Amino acid sequence: MSARRRPDAARRGRDRRACLLPAPPGIARIDGARRPSTAVVGGGIAGLAAATALAERGVAVTLYEREPYLGGRVGGWATGLRDGTRVTMSRGFHAFFRQYYNLRGLLRRTDPRLERLTGLPDYPLRHGGGLRDSFRHVPRTPPWSALGFAALSPSFGLRDLCRMHPVAALPLFDVRVPEVYERLDGVSAHDFLEAVRFPPAARHLAFEVFSRSFFADPRELSAAEMVLMFHIYFLGSAEGLLFDVPREPFPAALWEPLAAYVRGHGAEVRTGTPVEHVAPTADGGGYTVATGHEDRRHDTVVLALDTPGLVSLVARSPRLGDTPWREGIARLRTAPPFLVSRLWLDRPVARERPGFLGTSGYGTLDNISVLERWEGEAARWAARTGGSVVELHAYAVRPEGPRDVEEKRLLDGLYRVYPETRAATVVDARHEWRADCPLFPVGGHFGRPTVRTPEPGLVLAGDLVRTGLPVALMERAATSGFLAANALLERWGVRGQALWTVPDRGRGRILRALAARGAGTTR
Repeated sequence: MSARRRPDAARRGRDRRACLLPAPPGIARIDGARRPSTAVVGGGIAGLAAATALAERGVAVTLYEREPYLGGRVGGWATGLRDGTRVTMSRGFHAFFRQYYNLRGLLRRTDPRLERLTGLPDYPLRHGGGLRDSFRHVPRTPPWSALGFAALSPSFGLRDLCRMHPVAALPLFDVRVPEVYERLDGVSAHDFLEAVRFPPAARHLAFEVFSRSFFADPRELSAAEMVLMFHIYFLGSAEGLLFDVPREPFPAALWEPLAAYVRGHGAEVRTGTPVEHVAPTADGGGYTVATGHEDRRHDTVVLALDTPGLVSLVARSPRLGDTPWREGIARLRTAPPFLVSRLWLDRPVARERPGFLGTSGYGTLDNISVLERWEGEAARWAARTGGSVVELHAYAVRPEGPRDVEEKRLLDGLYRVYPETRAATVVDARHEWRADCPLFPVGGHFGRPTVRTPEPGLVLAGDLVRTGLPVALMERAATSGFLAANALLERWGVRGQALWTVPDRGRGRILRALAARGAGTTR
């Protein structure tokens, strides 16, 4: 699928160089008594994107989700506090960047102007050594974004800039997929930064914030993934590094409206329904999807699961795919555990505290959110009680570490960053430990599965999937879901979903030429 620069009339963001991947051609919709059917296994972002595109075009969709809620890792569920309040708990803060064209397009189905999102005014960073950084005043258009960040950041001194290795840094300015993986997938993010000789403070405040967004230690993360992240968010896109967040908890703001939307297009949404196994039918014309209650036949299947879920389901479905494909699925790994601690405090944090703060040098604490700054449910609780709702994240936690000790470390980090919270009483707390995010290890990219599988009627979706496009995290999930739908729609001659990405290569010809020349001299 080729990308082309989009016309101004169709722009959804501010970047005039964003790329359009045209919709695969075909009829607009399937009509008639015999509609093809698809089972979408997994109700996270990828599964919802696939189900939406298929249902809109007349496919009979059944969406199976193990949990009682939709949204996957961006889902939420009800819980009761000790004071009797019913609140929504989740797996923690997620930033909806302006570069997430396809995810935002999915959300526009029920919120055309994205009024259920609100922008945070800054992306501040703070280091335990006292340095602070901000992206609020950094220019958004490359290369001025990089120059502006270096000029405004206290983590870049003149002596540090003179010590840097410019040739080693050139791959940052000429990112193309899949070439970036061919060049850098065999190198760790840590070793790449060592070769560039980035200032340690800048590395902690900027690069490691990005690498830890993958829930991985930089020593384990592929440098190609980190460099791609910088292209998407900083050096390749003019959307900037500011982002939006939902005004209400994820279910109310995002997924409940989308579930109603797909049901309105004839889809069946079955939450609380784990799939036990999937098998090709005896006649080769479809698949049997088995749950604990029934076996149901579908013409095609989308597996939109997290890494442990996909590995487990394929292991329980021995007739799916061929041996090399199954072995590749079995080799997929998850990132180290992460911890989200949400605290309901009996008094407010200081008025000047931002809604979100990225941190480094405070032990395992990676960021702090003050939820009442943007989320309506938290704001209503804070207004009624005079308290605050604070959320703490720790990524890539050591698996062998005692959980109560790690939870205490996060709280100690909060006390160091926001000293006024030492005097607060924790009215209630919830701690979420998870270890189901995909790991993007050194040398692992070309072993990852793609959307298409050895079986034309079986496709994959999710942020673990290799798409061949400059997308990551939630946007990779949404994009892969639409790609999975397009692969199935193509079978039936139905027009697919058009997609957008950030520019598919570095923005400056001179920088790209220098990067290509540098790559040639280092091979």
